[in-house]
Amino acid sequence: MRRLFYCDHHEIPLPPGHKFPIRKYRLIREMLAGDGQYALLPSEPAEPATIERVHDPEYVERFLAGELPTAAQRRIGFPWSEQLVKRTLGSVGGTLAATADALAKGFGGNLAGGTHHAFRGEGSGFCVFNDIAVAAVWARESRGIARAAVVDLDVHQGDGTALIFQDDEQVLTFSVHGRKNFPFRKQRSKIDVELEDGTGDDEYLNAVESVLPQVFAFEPQIVFYQSGVDALGSDLLGRLALTQEGMKHRDQLVIGGCKEHGIPLVITLGGGYGNPIESTVLAHANTFRVAFEQFGTGQDDAQVSRQESASFLRKPAS
Repeated sequence: MRRLFYCDHHEIPLPPGHKFPIRKYRLIREMLAGDGQYALLPSEPAEPATIERVHDPEYVERFLAGELPTAAQRRIGFPWSEQLVKRTLGSVGGTLAATADALAKGFGGNLAGGTHHAFRGEGSGFCVFNDIAVAAVWARESRGIARAAVVDLDVHQGDGTALIFQDDEQVLTFSVHGRKNFPFRKQRSKIDVELEDGTGDDEYLNAVESVLPQVFAFEPQIVFYQSGVDALGSDLLGRLALTQEGMKHRDQLVIGGCKEHGIPLVITLGGGYGNPIESTVLAHANTFRVAFEQFGTGQDDAQVSRQESASFLRKPAS
Protein backbone atom coordinates (compact mmCIF):
# COMPACT_ATOMS: atom_id res chain seq x y z
CA MET A 1 0.00 0.00 0.00
CA ARG A 2 1.24 3.49 -0.85
CA ARG A 3 2.23 5.67 2.09
CA LEU A 4 1.48 9.26 3.02
CA PHE A 5 3.13 11.09 5.87
CA TYR A 6 1.49 13.57 8.24
CA CYS A 7 2.45 15.78 11.18
CA ASP A 8 -0.93 17.18 12.28
CA HIS A 9 -0.53 15.41 15.63
CA HIS A 10 1.77 18.34 16.52
CA GLU A 11 -0.77 21.09 17.17
CA ILE A 12 0.47 24.67 17.00
CA PRO A 13 -1.00 26.96 19.66
CA LEU A 14 -2.37 29.92 17.72
CA PRO A 15 -4.12 33.03 19.02
CA PRO A 16 -7.88 33.41 18.45
CA GLY A 17 -8.73 34.62 14.96
CA HIS A 18 -5.42 33.57 13.42
CA LYS A 19 -5.96 33.07 9.69
CA PHE A 20 -3.80 29.96 9.27
CA PRO A 21 -6.18 27.01 8.66
CA ILE A 22 -4.44 24.58 10.99
CA ARG A 23 -7.36 22.16 11.30
CA LYS A 24 -7.42 21.43 7.56
CA TYR A 25 -4.46 19.06 7.95
CA ARG A 26 -6.27 16.76 10.34
CA LEU A 27 -9.42 16.89 8.20
CA ILE A 28 -7.48 15.94 5.06
CA ARG A 29 -5.91 12.98 6.82
CA GLU A 30 -9.29 11.85 8.14
CA MET A 31 -10.90 12.12 4.70
CA LEU A 32 -8.13 10.08 3.07
CA ALA A 33 -8.19 7.56 5.90
CA GLY A 34 -11.86 7.05 5.10
CA ASP A 35 -10.94 6.16 1.52
CA GLY A 36 -8.71 3.33 2.73
CA GLN A 37 -6.31 3.74 -0.19
CA TYR A 38 -3.21 4.92 1.65
CA ALA A 39 -1.23 3.92 4.71
CA LEU A 40 -1.00 7.10 6.80
CA LEU A 41 2.12 7.42 8.93
CA PRO A 42 3.31 10.13 11.33
CA SER A 43 6.47 11.72 9.96
CA GLU A 44 9.73 11.64 11.88
CA PRO A 45 11.53 14.93 12.56
CA ALA A 46 14.19 16.01 10.11
CA GLU A 47 17.76 16.21 11.27
CA PRO A 48 18.88 19.86 11.62
CA ALA A 49 22.14 19.04 9.83
CA THR A 50 20.13 18.03 6.77
CA ILE A 51 18.16 21.28 6.91
CA GLU A 52 21.43 23.21 7.17
CA ARG A 53 22.45 21.92 3.75
CA VAL A 54 20.00 24.57 2.47
CA HIS A 55 19.40 26.99 5.33
CA ASP A 56 21.84 29.21 7.17
CA PRO A 57 22.95 27.27 10.28
CA GLU A 58 22.59 30.30 12.55
CA TYR A 59 18.99 30.79 11.41
CA VAL A 60 18.24 27.10 12.02
CA GLU A 61 19.81 27.14 15.48
CA ARG A 62 18.08 30.34 16.57
CA PHE A 63 14.68 29.12 15.42
CA LEU A 64 15.05 25.78 17.19
CA ALA A 65 16.08 27.55 20.38
CA GLY A 66 13.32 30.15 20.19
CA GLU A 67 15.84 32.96 19.84
CA LEU A 68 14.78 34.61 16.58
CA PRO A 69 14.24 38.37 16.76
CA THR A 70 10.62 39.40 17.17
CA ALA A 71 10.51 40.87 13.66
CA ALA A 72 11.80 37.63 12.13
CA GLN A 73 9.24 35.56 14.02
CA ARG A 74 6.51 37.98 12.97
CA ARG A 75 7.54 37.59 9.33
CA ILE A 76 7.02 33.84 9.67
CA GLY A 77 3.54 34.51 11.01
CA PHE A 78 3.46 32.05 13.93
CA PRO A 79 4.28 32.63 17.59
CA TRP A 80 7.23 30.45 18.59
CA SER A 81 6.54 27.33 20.63
CA GLU A 82 8.01 23.88 21.19
CA GLN A 83 5.07 22.48 19.25
CA LEU A 84 5.92 24.72 16.31
CA VAL A 85 9.45 23.32 16.34
CA LYS A 86 8.16 19.73 16.41
CA ARG A 87 5.67 20.36 13.63
CA THR A 88 8.23 22.18 11.48
CA LEU A 89 10.80 19.39 11.78
CA GLY A 90 8.07 16.83 11.14
CA SER A 91 6.89 18.67 8.04
CA VAL A 92 10.38 18.63 6.54
CA GLY A 93 10.85 15.03 7.63
CA GLY A 94 7.65 14.04 5.86
CA THR A 95 8.84 15.49 2.57
CA LEU A 96 12.21 13.78 2.94
CA ALA A 97 10.52 10.44 3.61
CA ALA A 98 8.17 11.01 0.66
CA THR A 99 11.22 11.73 -1.52
CA ALA A 100 12.80 8.44 -0.48
CA ASP A 101 9.53 6.67 -1.33
CA ALA A 102 9.31 8.40 -4.72
CA LEU A 103 12.85 7.39 -5.66
CA ALA A 104 12.20 3.81 -4.55
CA LYS A 105 8.62 3.35 -5.75
CA GLY A 106 7.80 6.19 -8.15
CA PHE A 107 5.56 8.21 -5.84
CA GLY A 108 5.64 9.73 -2.37
CA GLY A 109 3.35 12.14 -0.55
CA ASN A 110 3.34 14.43 2.44
CA LEU A 111 0.15 15.82 3.98
CA ALA A 112 2.10 18.91 5.00
CA GLY A 113 5.14 20.71 3.58
CA GLY A 114 5.15 22.90 0.51
CA THR A 115 6.64 25.70 2.63
CA HIS A 116 7.92 27.60 -0.37
CA HIS A 117 8.19 31.10 1.14
CA ALA A 118 11.16 30.15 3.35
CA PHE A 119 14.49 31.62 2.23
CA ARG A 120 17.99 30.51 3.16
CA GLY A 121 18.25 32.76 6.18
CA GLU A 122 14.68 33.67 7.09
CA GLY A 123 11.13 32.43 7.08
CA SER A 124 8.06 34.11 5.67
CA GLY A 125 4.37 33.58 5.04
CA PHE A 126 3.79 30.67 7.47
CA CYS A 127 6.97 28.95 6.20
CA VAL A 128 9.96 28.30 8.49
CA PHE A 129 12.14 25.89 6.49
CA ASN A 130 11.80 25.16 2.77
CA ASP A 131 11.08 21.43 2.80
CA ILE A 132 11.10 21.10 -0.99
CA ALA A 133 14.53 22.72 -1.30
CA VAL A 134 15.88 20.58 1.53
CA ALA A 135 14.54 17.40 -0.10
CA ALA A 136 15.86 18.35 -3.55
CA VAL A 137 19.36 18.95 -2.18
CA TRP A 138 19.18 15.73 -0.16
CA ALA A 139 18.18 13.80 -3.30
CA ARG A 140 21.15 15.26 -5.13
CA GLU A 141 23.74 14.70 -2.44
CA SER A 142 22.52 11.34 -1.12
CA ARG A 143 20.92 9.75 -4.18
CA GLY A 144 22.90 11.26 -7.06
CA ILE A 145 19.91 13.02 -8.64
CA ALA A 146 21.35 15.34 -11.28
CA ARG A 147 18.20 17.25 -12.24
CA ALA A 148 15.08 18.07 -10.25
CA ALA A 149 12.01 20.11 -11.12
CA VAL A 150 9.65 21.98 -8.82
CA VAL A 151 6.11 22.45 -10.14
CA ASP A 152 4.56 25.04 -7.84
CA LEU A 153 0.86 25.63 -8.45
CA ASP A 154 0.08 27.49 -5.27
CA VAL A 155 -1.59 30.81 -6.07
CA HIS A 156 1.25 32.56 -4.23
CA GLN A 157 4.63 32.45 -5.97
CA GLY A 158 7.19 30.10 -4.44
CA ASP A 159 9.58 32.98 -3.91
CA GLY A 160 11.82 31.23 -1.41
CA THR A 161 12.29 28.20 -3.64
CA ALA A 162 12.90 30.43 -6.67
CA LEU A 163 15.64 32.42 -4.92
CA ILE A 164 17.32 29.40 -3.37
CA PHE A 165 17.70 27.77 -6.79
CA GLN A 166 17.99 30.95 -8.85
CA ASP A 167 21.56 30.19 -9.97
CA ASP A 168 21.29 26.41 -9.82
CA GLU A 169 21.03 24.97 -13.32
CA GLN A 170 20.24 21.52 -11.96
CA VAL A 171 16.88 22.59 -10.55
CA LEU A 172 14.03 23.87 -12.72
CA THR A 173 11.51 25.99 -10.81
CA PHE A 174 8.09 26.51 -12.41
CA SER A 175 5.45 28.67 -10.72
CA VAL A 176 1.90 29.59 -11.76
CA HIS A 177 0.57 32.32 -9.47
CA GLY A 178 -1.49 35.44 -9.10
CA ARG A 179 0.28 38.51 -10.42
CA LYS A 180 -1.19 40.86 -7.80
CA ASN A 181 -1.12 38.43 -4.88
CA PHE A 182 1.43 37.80 -2.11
CA PRO A 183 4.42 37.93 -2.20
CA PHE A 184 4.29 41.45 -3.53
CA ARG A 185 8.01 41.39 -4.29
CA LYS A 186 8.33 38.42 -6.62
CA GLN A 187 11.54 36.47 -7.20
CA ARG A 188 12.54 34.96 -10.54
CA SER A 189 11.69 31.31 -11.08
CA LYS A 190 13.12 29.56 -14.13
CA ILE A 191 9.55 29.70 -15.49
CA ASP A 192 6.95 32.10 -14.09
CA VAL A 193 3.35 32.37 -15.29
CA GLU A 194 1.43 35.25 -13.75
CA LEU A 195 -2.36 35.31 -13.79
CA GLU A 196 -4.83 38.12 -13.27
CA ASP A 197 -7.43 38.15 -10.52
CA GLY A 198 -10.53 36.18 -11.42
CA THR A 199 -8.76 33.74 -13.77
CA GLY A 200 -10.95 30.65 -14.25
CA ASP A 201 -10.52 27.04 -15.27
CA ASP A 202 -9.92 27.38 -19.00
CA GLU A 203 -7.22 30.04 -18.91
CA TYR A 204 -5.51 28.47 -15.90
CA LEU A 205 -5.45 24.98 -17.36
CA ASN A 206 -4.23 26.26 -20.71
CA ALA A 207 -1.35 28.01 -18.93
CA VAL A 208 -0.33 24.86 -17.05
CA GLU A 209 -0.72 22.57 -20.06
CA SER A 210 1.29 24.85 -22.33
CA VAL A 211 4.31 24.95 -20.01
CA LEU A 212 4.46 21.40 -18.66
CA PRO A 213 6.21 20.14 -21.85
CA GLN A 214 9.13 22.44 -20.97
CA VAL A 215 9.32 20.82 -17.55
CA PHE A 216 9.44 17.33 -19.03
CA ALA A 217 11.91 18.43 -21.72
CA PHE A 218 14.29 19.36 -18.88
CA GLU A 219 14.36 15.59 -18.18
CA PRO A 220 14.15 15.85 -14.40
CA GLN A 221 14.91 12.73 -12.42
CA ILE A 222 12.38 13.78 -9.79
CA VAL A 223 9.49 16.25 -9.69
CA PHE A 224 8.31 18.04 -6.55
CA TYR A 225 4.68 19.10 -6.92
CA GLN A 226 3.60 21.88 -4.55
CA SER A 227 -0.13 21.30 -4.86
CA GLY A 228 -1.62 24.38 -3.25
CA VAL A 229 -5.37 24.65 -3.74
CA ASP A 230 -5.83 28.35 -3.02
CA ALA A 231 -6.71 28.96 -6.69
CA LEU A 232 -10.24 27.79 -5.82
CA GLY A 233 -12.90 30.42 -6.30
CA SER A 234 -14.04 29.89 -2.68
CA ASP A 235 -10.60 30.66 -1.27
CA LEU A 236 -10.37 33.72 0.98
CA LEU A 237 -6.83 34.62 -0.10
CA GLY A 238 -6.51 33.22 -3.61
CA ARG A 239 -8.31 35.78 -5.82
CA LEU A 240 -8.62 33.27 -8.70
CA ALA A 241 -11.79 31.40 -9.71
CA LEU A 242 -11.08 27.70 -10.27
CA THR A 243 -13.70 25.04 -9.65
CA GLN A 244 -13.19 21.68 -7.96
CA GLU A 245 -13.25 20.03 -11.41
CA GLY A 246 -10.66 22.50 -12.65
CA MET A 247 -8.40 21.66 -9.73
CA LYS A 248 -8.73 17.93 -10.41
CA HIS A 249 -7.91 18.49 -14.09
CA ARG A 250 -4.82 20.46 -13.04
CA ASP A 251 -3.71 17.56 -10.84
CA GLN A 252 -4.28 15.09 -13.65
CA LEU A 253 -2.06 17.13 -15.97
CA VAL A 254 0.85 17.19 -13.52
CA ILE A 255 0.52 13.75 -11.96
CA GLY A 256 -0.43 12.00 -15.19
CA GLY A 257 2.44 13.70 -17.00
CA CYS A 258 4.96 12.47 -14.44
CA LYS A 259 3.53 8.96 -14.65
CA GLU A 260 3.62 9.02 -18.46
CA HIS A 261 7.25 10.16 -18.51
CA GLY A 262 8.33 7.76 -15.77
CA ILE A 263 9.49 10.53 -13.44
CA PRO A 264 9.41 9.94 -9.66
CA LEU A 265 6.90 12.33 -8.09
CA VAL A 266 6.73 13.91 -4.64
CA ILE A 267 3.51 15.68 -3.69
CA THR A 268 3.34 18.17 -0.85
CA LEU A 269 0.48 20.34 0.24
CA GLY A 270 0.41 24.10 -0.17
CA GLY A 271 -1.96 26.95 0.57
CA GLY A 272 -5.69 26.66 0.92
CA TYR A 273 -7.90 29.05 2.90
CA GLY A 274 -11.36 28.09 1.77
CA ASN A 275 -14.64 29.30 3.16
CA PRO A 276 -15.91 26.84 4.14
CA ILE A 277 -12.65 25.04 4.94
CA GLU A 278 -14.23 21.79 3.73
CA SER A 279 -13.85 23.01 0.12
CA THR A 280 -10.09 23.24 0.68
CA VAL A 281 -9.99 19.83 2.35
CA LEU A 282 -11.83 18.22 -0.57
CA ALA A 283 -9.49 19.77 -3.15
CA HIS A 284 -6.40 18.61 -1.26
CA ALA A 285 -7.80 15.10 -0.82
CA ASN A 286 -8.66 14.95 -4.52
CA THR A 287 -5.00 15.56 -5.38
CA PHE A 288 -4.04 12.33 -3.63
CA ARG A 289 -7.03 10.51 -5.10
CA VAL A 290 -5.76 11.45 -8.56
CA ALA A 291 -2.30 10.21 -7.55
CA PHE A 292 -3.82 6.90 -6.48
CA GLU A 293 -5.59 6.60 -9.83
CA GLN A 294 -2.29 7.15 -11.64
CA PHE A 295 0.11 5.19 -9.46
CA GLY A 296 -2.23 2.65 -7.85
CA THR A 297 -1.27 0.56 -4.88
CA GLY A 298 2.12 -0.38 -6.31
CA GLN A 299 4.08 -3.16 -4.75
CA ASP A 300 4.26 -3.33 -0.97
CA ASP A 301 6.16 -0.24 0.06
CA ALA A 302 9.24 -1.21 1.96
CA GLN A 303 10.07 0.82 5.02
CA VAL A 304 12.76 3.43 4.56
CA SER A 305 15.90 1.68 5.74
CA ARG A 306 17.57 2.67 8.99
CA GLN A 307 20.58 3.88 7.06
CA GLU A 308 18.38 6.15 4.92
CA SER A 309 16.50 7.41 7.96
CA ALA A 310 19.69 8.24 9.80
CA SER A 311 20.77 10.43 6.90
CA PHE A 312 17.95 12.94 7.23
CA LEU A 313 15.79 12.19 10.25
CA ARG A 314 16.36 12.95 13.90
CA LYS A 315 15.27 10.04 16.01
CA PRO A 316 13.51 10.96 19.25
CA ALA A 317 15.55 10.38 22.39
CA SER A 318 14.79 7.07 24.05
